[in-house]
Amino acid sequence: MAGWNADTAAGPLGAGTVTLVEGSNFCISLANGDIHPEHPHGAFFQDTRILSRWNLTINGQALEPLTAQTKEPYRALFVGRVPRTDGYADSPVIVERLREVGAGIQEQITIRNYSPEPVRCDVAVSLEADFADLFEVKEARIRRRWDQTLHAAGDSLTIRAVWHDVRKGILVQAPGAAVTERTLKYRASIAPHSQWSTVLTAVPSNEAESSPPPSFVHTDGDDLSPRDRRRQEWVAKIPVVQIGNKSVERTLRRSYDDLGALRIEDPVHPDRVVVAAGAPWFMTLFGRDSLWASEMAMPVDPSLALGTLQTLADRQGRAVDPLSEEEPGKILHEVRLDVSSDLALGGKSIYYGSVDATPLFVIVLGSVSRWGFAKDTIARLLPHADRALEWIRDYGDKDGDGFVEYERLNPRGLINQGWKDSWDGINFADGRLAEPPIALCEVQAYVYDAYMARAWMAYDAGDQALGTELADRAARLKEQFNEQFWMPDRGYYAVALDGKKRQVDSCASNMGHCLWVGLVDEDKAPLVAERLMSPEMFSGWGVRTLASDMGAYNPASYHNGSVWPHDNAVIAAGLMRYGFVDEAQRIATALLEAAEFSDGRLPELFCGFDRGQLPAPVPYPTACSPQAWAATTPIQLVTSMMRYDTHVSRGGFWMDPVLPESYGDLHISNAPMAGGRITIDIVNSTPTVKGLPDGMVFHQGHRPWLTELVEQAGFRRKP
Repeated sequence: MAGWNADTAAGPLGAGTVTLVEGSNFCISLANGDIHPEHPHGAFFQDTRILSRWNLTINGQALEPLTAQTKEPYRALFVGRVPRTDGYADSPVIVERLREVGAGIQEQITIRNYSPEPVRCDVAVSLEADFADLFEVKEARIRRRWDQTLHAAGDSLTIRAVWHDVRKGILVQAPGAAVTERTLKYRASIAPHSQWSTVLTAVPSNEAESSPPPSFVHTDGDDLSPRDRRRQEWVAKIPVVQIGNKSVERTLRRSYDDLGALRIEDPVHPDRVVVAAGAPWFMTLFGRDSLWASEMAMPVDPSLALGTLQTLADRQGRAVDPLSEEEPGKILHEVRLDVSSDLALGGKSIYYGSVDATPLFVIVLGSVSRWGFAKDTIARLLPHADRALEWIRDYGDKDGDGFVEYERLNPRGLINQGWKDSWDGINFADGRLAEPPIALCEVQAYVYDAYMARAWMAYDAGDQALGTELADRAARLKEQFNEQFWMPDRGYYAVALDGKKRQVDSCASNMGHCLWVGLVDEDKAPLVAERLMSPEMFSGWGVRTLASDMGAYNPASYHNGSVWPHDNAVIAAGLMRYGFVDEAQRIATALLEAAEFSDGRLPELFCGFDRGQLPAPVPYPTACSPQAWAATTPIQLVTSMMRYDTHVSRGGFWMDPVLPESYGDLHISNAPMAGGRITIDIVNSTPTVKGLPDGMVFHQGHRPWLTELVEQAGFRRKP
């Protein structure tokens, strides 16, 4: 995931920061709830920091944090105490800040006096709004200065800001406070063993509004905010999981919660819901990340994948633009909202510098078509898939050698344009950087699978000619790939071919993605599996991005030795495909154990230190959390072990579970399937299914791979 080119990882948030997220809105603060402009903190709305300072003091003192507990992804309770000034250790004054994020924030401050004496408290909240762009905050380079007017009236404060012809504003409401241009003040006298409370709201606004902002109104007295209602609706439509291993169950439920919070609406089509890439810096649509996350979340909510495809299709490349790296048929890398576009990659609101989002688009469309959406819905997306395949042929493979390569089109673009998109992410075994144009091994795998997905959809629709053309193209690619990427003396695939068509010979996790789609020759698969699970690659918590005996290896780097959960989920699925069940179980178990160290939430990545050396996973300092493809990783791992899949148009639902014994029995209810809801039980590895819709048949075994379906369809057409 990328934000800027010096290093695609986000700027450090610092230890103990708390991130709340709801759709594309988010808030970052210290563990005591304070927001400081000199840190990458703030409340953000449409990629703009609408609160840059929000500091609470009691009698002039900041709170000493006791705990910060995230109740839902969008709500946290910060508990602190007021330090004593008389030399005694324990303070009798405890302060709770219950904060909820929506379009802006609402905070309930409660001060509890546990003393037998009354307490006088001067309560002050100092605030600022710098309207800084998300990129400015992330890079700690605030460049734009807004002309501000501040207007305090009664118990509200309005801040308006203008930059060129762009206008922004924020409305702060503090009932009962003495409001100045920078501070909200209360004088509270709290009787012994009692409490005092108030509610503050800060929302984006361009006009002063006297009524409470609708974002935080509890309309019918049931104490449910719009976010709670949205969460309830999400919970009602997704599966309920009960599993003997309570740690795994907690991790799956946390994944569901985070995925729910990372859903954002397409601003042009509010009925379409897509997955944002991750908090805090990537609360927007990303081609690669959103496609991967929605593919892995298919068994939980297949509509996320459909919404993501429709939204990406609307923004599919139409013209050649070197600045944004747009090309006809290309799928975007990231979208940015609002005025941040001048700082975004390529200087526009949409940046297209991704080599893999385009084939992934076709792959996910293939998955969506199997999950049983209306034929006309799929038919409307097929022309976009065909334009994506034209991009692969005309622009992705610029030199016509059969492989898709990338090289950035301008110096502001990303140097590396696969999923390892940091500037140093692709290197030789001796540590030298690979020179573009670069053909990544996993990108060829995605292209192969895109051909297969579109070939099958063509055969399914009776278009034999197109099906055969694409099947032949896929077969040629597989043969060529296994000739040119395989390194027989090393026993693994090159991570890439460089600009001179040399094998980039480092041992990297990327080749595991080639297993996932069936691009790996059967005779080479055991060697790939052995290498992926070697001590140099498998840390004990997961497969490293780069082997520890490589020149560029660094366990605390972003892409050169760290462990990425989503990468491991794809590798585990690939190992399962080729029959390496024990190896896949080891990866799944390791990652789900790693999640226990972070309250059941897998981060974007963690460091690649060996589990034998350090008995807990080492956090990567700037990892996004929650992050979409990390949140969907536990879902992918468990469904891989269940061998859970469907093909609705063929009337089939498949499952053949090999869950590790340590997981215990599994019960899933309310699982979406072919427009209905099914209940699944796995007891002692034996599956039963109830509630399958009419016309659907349960098979114990694996769903026929696309490669098998295409082969069968091909045989049928031959004389």
